Amino acid sequence: MNESLIEEELTKKIIGAAIEVHRYWGPGLIESIYEKSLAVELEKRAIPFKRQLKLELKYKGVVLDEDFRLDLIIGDKVVVELKVVKELAPVFEAQLLTYMRLTECRVGLLMNFNVPVLKDGIKRLVL
Repeated sequence: MNESLIEEELTKKIIGAAIEVHRYWGPGLIESIYEKSLAVELEKRAIPFKRQLKLELKYKGVVLDEDFRLDLIIGDKVVVELKVVKELAPVFEAQLLTYMRLTECRVGLLMNFNVPVLKDGIKRLVL
């Protein structure tokens, strides 16, 4: 199976899991509740993931002592950044694109759980 088909299937599974979490809670909670709930849902569906992955950042060969973490990386292929905001701002897309470059993942999902219907709060980005 080619790489983009694998990423597409994985993306569908992630979105399905996120929709299940949103159906359960609805909008209005804090980001960490959605993140932990999504981790439970991914685990139930046997979808491999890493949560709060700490990235080592280097500047000109020097490791920076910063606690730089991303929300979720799924199957080492898709970066997921969760938000609970009024609307998704361009800075959030820039943040996700940076995470994608740093992890060498081609696909990223930006998910805003503070919407009545989750599909309206999801943006898929591809490098």
